[in-house]
Amino acid sequence: MMNEKIILLKVHKSYRLVIAVCDKEIYGKIFEEENKRLDLSGEFFNGEEMTEGETKQKIILYLKEDATFNIAGENSVALAKALGIISNEGIKKIDGVPLAMVLS
Repeated sequence: MMNEKIILLKVHKSYRLVIAVCDKEIYGKIFEEENKRLDLSGEFFNGEEMTEGETKQKIILYLKEDATFNIAGENSVALAKALGIISNEGIKKIDGVPLAMVLS
């Protein structure tokens, strides 16, 4: 567990749940490339710290709740891909940082 990455997960409640998932090490940064910008510095991604295993369990739980997901970072996107909720086609990159949205 020592090398397990820490992921931030935050639940936003609106007309449906919006789950923000972000690798801890890139939180607080802004990535820019051409006319695209990925801002991870605000409160949107500032969630609870959890292990990959805990994050996986939460994602599975929220999938049953008809939630949408905003996912940023190598580890977070790889986790969502391993769960089968995103495919390579659904992954974009801004300044080398992978991100994906899942609308269930």
